[in-house]
Amino acid sequence: MPELTRRGFIKSSLSAAGGLLISFHVPWVARASTPPAEINAWLSIDPDGTITIRVAKAEMGQGVLSSLPMIVAEELEADWRTVRAEYADANRQVREDRVYGRMLTAGSSSVRQSMPYLRQAGAEARERLIKAAAERWAVSPAECYADYGSVRHRPTNRALTFGEVAADAAQLSVANVRTKDPRDFDLLGLPTPRLDVPSKVDGSALFSIDVRVPNMVYAAVVHCPVLGGKLRGFRFNAVRNRKGVRQAVRLETGVAIVADTWWQAKTAAEAMPVDWDIPRELEDFYSDTAQRAFIGALDQPGSVVVTEGDAERMMDEAEESIESDYSVPYLSHACMEPLNCTAHVQDDRVDVWVGVQDAESALRAAADVAGIAPEKVHLHNCLLGGGFGRRSHDDFIREAVEIAKAVRLPVQMIWSREEDSRAGRYRPMSAIRFKAGFDLSGSVIAYTNHSVTHSILAQLDPKQVADGVDRTSVEGLADMPYRVPNKLVTHTIRNTHLTTWFWRSVGHSQNAFAMECFVDEMATATNTDPIAFRKRYLADRPDMVRVLDELAEVANWGKSMPGGTAQGVAIHECYGTICAEVAEVTVTGNGQAQVDRIVTVVDCGNLVNPMTAKEQIEGGVVFGLNAALFGKLTFENGELLETNFDRYRMIKQRDMPVLETHFALSRGDHWGGIGEPSTPPVAAAVCNAIYRITRRRIRSLPIADYYLQRA
Repeated sequence: MPELTRRGFIKSSLSAAGGLLISFHVPWVARASTPPAEINAWLSIDPDGTITIRVAKAEMGQGVLSSLPMIVAEELEADWRTVRAEYADANRQVREDRVYGRMLTAGSSSVRQSMPYLRQAGAEARERLIKAAAERWAVSPAECYADYGSVRHRPTNRALTFGEVAADAAQLSVANVRTKDPRDFDLLGLPTPRLDVPSKVDGSALFSIDVRVPNMVYAAVVHCPVLGGKLRGFRFNAVRNRKGVRQAVRLETGVAIVADTWWQAKTAAEAMPVDWDIPRELEDFYSDTAQRAFIGALDQPGSVVVTEGDAERMMDEAEESIESDYSVPYLSHACMEPLNCTAHVQDDRVDVWVGVQDAESALRAAADVAGIAPEKVHLHNCLLGGGFGRRSHDDFIREAVEIAKAVRLPVQMIWSREEDSRAGRYRPMSAIRFKAGFDLSGSVIAYTNHSVTHSILAQLDPKQVADGVDRTSVEGLADMPYRVPNKLVTHTIRNTHLTTWFWRSVGHSQNAFAMECFVDEMATATNTDPIAFRKRYLADRPDMVRVLDELAEVANWGKSMPGGTAQGVAIHECYGTICAEVAEVTVTGNGQAQVDRIVTVVDCGNLVNPMTAKEQIEGGVVFGLNAALFGKLTFENGELLETNFDRYRMIKQRDMPVLETHFALSRGDHWGGIGEPSTPPVAAAVCNAIYRITRRRIRSLPIADYYLQRA
């Protein structure tokens, strides 16, 4: 009979009956059992062997409630079938000197930044358990080892389960703990069913909009229809006698109606006469005018970001040169679950139930509004119905706590879809100019780039842009991977009154579109195959060349295609991950563009969970494709026109291309991000394919502005 290895057992267990049913636990729900033994801040073990691993990041569909526990379980030598996950306590984070480190979930950082300390936490717990068992047996810990949720004694093959020794282990300390050699990993790298899926399938998963608290009332908020306008007054008497309506609460940002049900609150808020103070310059704001102003600002000098050689002189000496301007509009995050928060403010305690990307920051915001010490705020983080960066801001949490403070009852505040859209925090508008100079042989000898972008950091903290450069605005431009001997990259900050925020892949989202389209323009100018051109100027990046070679093979680059159909390519690196994509696109005779297939090749070094990674790559592709095809916010007379999904279009099932995802992993000790890197190259790959069909460059998104799209 062949020997069954631990990895083989886990693989067979994970595949049996479609996967294991492992739970995600909401930590504030009491359990009727003996209290578990806390081995360290990251995990506890019940007497029955159930292992609860705490997750300090937010689950918004990206799978961290599985991937992060997998890291701990790997080092712990746990039986994965006994593992469940719960959110780490933000209150404990405040009380115990940030015991969980960085709780912010953003920048595709959960795995790549958490890996070292989660491995250490699992290894430390493993050594404590081994030491506890060794002391019970009166043997040396060196004679013992952990395996499958038990500690075993090599000479006698005696065994104790983790549950049997956990209480003793919690009282011990260990030193000089070593983590495993990655070559010995048994769990990491295996496709593993996610812990949160069963609850999402059976409906028991708790999103913040699902929270119900005794004596809870509801609030609907009305913000000024022109972002930046102020509340002058309102006539609550016009709606106060409506059924269920309790009171109105004046906010710094608008006005809220509190009622017995949210529908009562919403309809009353919409019916209540409200007077706004809107400055004339805000009413005169048009997004088309702003876009022209951004493009016009490209003619003015910018702050120097990167300079190598003498790009301006060599550009003058170039035999031939090309120049192009690209632009992108403001975009919404458009989370499926509208922003909401439940809050209960009492004299000596504040409770907040919310789905948020930064639990610690949200807790401190609640404390600030309530006027109470952070240690007295208890934040119950819920699952997120989409985040994409938007739920890392605390504006909606502040509003909810402000309302609850006035009402003195638990209040669930929900922004309607219209309010969610109008209240700002958009992906920035940007305009980008490229110029390239070529010598007689067609080699690129000079390259310049100037970007004009609405700055997120200038609004967040002006000190971060003291040199005139917002580093998030030049991501992918400042660190352009292509080797050019003479290069100049400059940047200009140009803000409007609109509020912006981090959007999935941040500056990479617009910059990869513009950069990779212009790289195709350079390839066309030199009559070079687009992949061959990229490989030539990526000679210093064999890792990127390897990804392109893999992409060319799996996508069958250059294959014969029917008339009206072509392939386009793009490659980009962000958050420690290289992502290359080929899009196959058809443009019909009536001018309708249809994306037929997108093939993606990714090098993130290593994978925790290939199943989740594939889901995230394909989700990022769809997110980027939706923005490329339809994404656009239009402002007229200061008011947003796309306030709901009837006008802010989402990609439909019939528009979905075939998606293929491949991994070309470089291994080693590198762990790159997964949640965002597949979003930036999509628009460029699609637009480059369209050019090969139509010979018409798309330099301003969305594509729907140029080619008909089915409604």
